Amino acid sequence: MLNTKAEPSRRRHDDVFHDILELDKIAISVRSHKLLKQLLTENHKLEEIMQGSSNEIEALEGVRNWIMSILKNSTEALKFYKGEHEGRKIFESLKWCDYAAIRLLDYIDSAGREFEDLNLRGEVAINNPIKMIWLAVRNGVGGAKPYFFEDMIHLFRQLSGKLERKLPDKDQMEEWMARWPSGLDPHIMQLREENKKRILNIIIDCIDKGEISSRSFKFKPDMSRANKYSTALEWWDTNHFHLNFAIRSPDLLNEMLDFSLDPDTMKNLKRAEKAGIPFFINPYYLSLLHVRVPYFAIGADLAIRDYVIYSKQLIDEFGSIVAWEKEDKVEPGKPNAAGWLLPTHNNVHRRYPEVAILIPDTVGRACGGLCQSCQRMYDFQSGHLNFNLDKLQPKETWPEKLKRLMDYFENDSQLRDILITGGDALMSSDKSLKEVLEAIYQMAARKIESNKSRKDGEKYAELVRVRLGTRLPVYIPQRITDELTMILAEFKLKASKIGVKQFLVQTHFESAMEVTPEAREGILKLISAGWTVTNQHVLTTASSRRGHTAKLRQVLNEIGVLGYYTFSIKGYMENQHNFATNARAVQEQMEEKAFGILPEKHHSRIRRFPLEAEKMVENIEELLQSADLPFLSTDRNILNLPGVGKSLSFRVIGITRYGRRILEFEHDSTRSHSPIIKKMGKVVIIESKSISEYLGHLEEMGEYVSEYESIWGYSLGETEPRMPIYEYPEYDFKVTEEITNLEI
Repeated sequence: MLNTKAEPSRRRHDDVFHDILELDKIAISVRSHKLLKQLLTENHKLEEIMQGSSNEIEALEGVRNWIMSILKNSTEALKFYKGEHEGRKIFESLKWCDYAAIRLLDYIDSAGREFEDLNLRGEVAINNPIKMIWLAVRNGVGGAKPYFFEDMIHLFRQLSGKLERKLPDKDQMEEWMARWPSGLDPHIMQLREENKKRILNIIIDCIDKGEISSRSFKFKPDMSRANKYSTALEWWDTNHFHLNFAIRSPDLLNEMLDFSLDPDTMKNLKRAEKAGIPFFINPYYLSLLHVRVPYFAIGADLAIRDYVIYSKQLIDEFGSIVAWEKEDKVEPGKPNAAGWLLPTHNNVHRRYPEVAILIPDTVGRACGGLCQSCQRMYDFQSGHLNFNLDKLQPKETWPEKLKRLMDYFENDSQLRDILITGGDALMSSDKSLKEVLEAIYQMAARKIESNKSRKDGEKYAELVRVRLGTRLPVYIPQRITDELTMILAEFKLKASKIGVKQFLVQTHFESAMEVTPEAREGILKLISAGWTVTNQHVLTTASSRRGHTAKLRQVLNEIGVLGYYTFSIKGYMENQHNFATNARAVQEQMEEKAFGILPEKHHSRIRRFPLEAEKMVENIEELLQSADLPFLSTDRNILNLPGVGKSLSFRVIGITRYGRRILEFEHDSTRSHSPIIKKMGKVVIIESKSISEYLGHLEEMGEYVSEYESIWGYSLGETEPRMPIYEYPEYDFKVTEEITNLEI
């Protein structure tokens, strides 16, 4: 995935300098020489500067003077570069060549900075791309790889105007979207029925042979094969069946997929098993994978497949994975990375003043499957998380701990939004979930009562939003029962009466292929309970293909789901396989997502959607028609930064010898943060994959890389404003400025 360090490393030891000097002496390859020659042939001014510079300082100054002469007539771009002007509006006004000029100046300003590259397990990366070009020109050394020079060629083409940005039109966009089927397409549904039949027959055989046993799911003596299959069909409609019969070994996985996995994949999966990476793939979700690639849906299931088939990179790194989330590491009695004091060691995660994540001590700590790009893979590596579901039942101390957690929330001055997650909120039993929701209701009521004795301006923020984080509508939609629907409906009715106004289920569809009849039925039940269902999509390589995310937005809209976030993948080299560069995230935002941007005149309408969530399908359809949009881009493209929160405000300030870009992020200025943000400064991320490698991966998937040509130029990002539907309701009183539970 990505690589990060809040500040440049301060390691200035003699051995580091020695390593740097050695790297500078490494001869570049024949391929690099040829690309360098192409770079200089296309840019005579650059060649003149490099050849005329006797040292790297002169080379840096020569390039700076050249670029400043280009920018002198671009007043707005110059102000953006200097940080005098910022924000979404000026970002969108920049010319294409301005991006290149600003990047080159940032390269020069950051020349010589050292960063800890956690993709390479903490090796120090020295940022100085202009020096690398100079070393290559003067002496054929510097160790820069072909991926580096490919990025440089495109950068200078962008500067000169040879690389232009040709924005797609609506017809092109619709053609891209049409490439991707959904799980509601009849041909796809038929394939999945065949998969379901095969999987059920294998399970029946395993039960008969005694290879699988379950107290809850067993056949009566002397049952015929037909009756066994009929019984198994009934089991299929229950979530406990899919948890009980989750596949936990590579051999059984391959058998379930009709032995369609190739030998290299099986070898990797056996390595994964030996390394201790857990397998937990339930039968329903497995039925969504193709065993034979159909001509009408080539590559359509790759976004699903890359979630459950572990990559070589993940297997290689498992055991050495470095935790991404700084604020998730908590020492008892000490504040987390964002400065928050927490009531227990692992039940509350927190970044922002108004939001807290609640992780109950229930089976909700587990998931319905292990996603390859899981943000908590570090916890699976340490053994903190696993799929031993029986051992995750609430302990006798849980009610007492739950009370402590509620006391913490009640006495917090700024908290107004609680996200129940895990793991997965809906992995909890109905009983456990009902208990947690009831505790939250009682806490919210007490907080309101306490506020009556506080003066205006001293009152604490009251609870206005409750969220459930879950992937079970995707992994096991059978979990969304009538009983669960009733629990959610009753909670909303009761909580609404005391002022809670927003009730959200935040799920995680990765592909339109995951939108099945079962998933649609589950989503409609949640909506019928009066809960707004939103989606948090992870932009993997497979799901980042042209039109793929747009198609997902469209299909989700049709079943009443709104986008919330589109995440860039976080982590380090363990997620390289699935990592889509942040340049692709910005490209998707500017060139595909743009077709679904809701005009401001419709904002007042969508703002009311949570108040009438039961009508979400009809309301979305009506809004799409009146605004003449193919889908609603209500999500924000962002990266979840360690210790800072979510943002896509960045500048590419460097590039490694391997062509991996170095990004410097600002925090999201559109929302409130812990005051510690003023001390933390910017966050530097070294990406785990070069643009060349990313495009090469797309090509392996059958994509035409020429359709992605503009990706090279996206070296700036600016966080989008939050859609009105996700804004917090206003209070009729003034909240105190005091911040409790904080220690800087």
